Amino acid sequence: MSHDVDSTVIDFHSHYVPARFEVTAGKFAPPNQRARWDTLARKLADEDLLLKDIREGHLAARVVNIPAQLIADADGRVPHDVIVAINDEVAALAARHPGHIHALASVDAYDGERSAREAERAIRELGLRGLFVDCARGELMIDAPQARPTLDVAAALGVPVFVHPVAPQPLTRQMAPYGVVGTLFARGTANSAALLALIEGGVFAALPGLRIVVTALAFGGLAAAAALSSRRAQASDTLHRHVFIDTMWPHAALLRAAIDLVGVEHVLAGSDWPIVDEGTGPLADAMQGARLSAAEQNAVAVGNCRRLLGF
Repeated sequence: MSHDVDSTVIDFHSHYVPARFEVTAGKFAPPNQRARWDTLARKLADEDLLLKDIREGHLAARVVNIPAQLIADADGRVPHDVIVAINDEVAALAARHPGHIHALASVDAYDGERSAREAERAIRELGLRGLFVDCARGELMIDAPQARPTLDVAAALGVPVFVHPVAPQPLTRQMAPYGVVGTLFARGTANSAALLALIEGGVFAALPGLRIVVTALAFGGLAAAAALSSRRAQASDTLHRHVFIDTMWPHAALLRAAIDLVGVEHVLAGSDWPIVDEGTGPLADAMQGARLSAAEQNAVAVGNCRRLLGF
């Protein structure tokens, strides 16, 4: 994929936080990362910046979420009425930019039936394309009974669930001296653990229609599920039917391995914008380095996202 066709890329992993909501993530970040979060807070609230790469022809579209985690309190909680307001806001954003912005509903997956009702409202009434949830909450993993009603709704409505990383403790504190890489490692560990919980906890077996997306940070869990699962054959089949992974770290070897594990049709272009903002060049280089065919490059860049979200 050459750089002059970057506009065919749909970025599945894009964040936005309207100015009416305070970004609190910097308050709880390690001291050596708080200045970075001050800058990110300004970018997250900038709707014009969100559209810049689309306007300039570098992207075809973005799939946008408003992460409740970024505006949460110290315990990772956001009031339910704020969750509702988040989804109204992201639906309005998509309506302002049809065809260029597609939106996911943020829900507190650990809030039981109330979360499930909001998930259904966001999909049925607001027309959002899928759900965006935290991969864990304190001691709870995504396979917890509290999260099952939300996953039930996603499976029943045929929409994907983006199971996004969180910063687990105490690992995040232990890794803080190592900067952003240390923090990302901790978050990736949580994302990997969530994937293993869904497989080993029997959630996919119980919900055959469930499809989830994890970030490239969860590659360790993906590999462990394929190689070490107590039900290895079933796990391999599960990955190919239920699990999608993004290209947040667009490295040729990682991309090739992800394709080998889940199939090229389950890999999505996704950057973690604006937390990570490297443009589409690294993805193009990674796809070329992984020796993807033109059809495979198109699938990763745009086709898989369109098929997953139904547009």
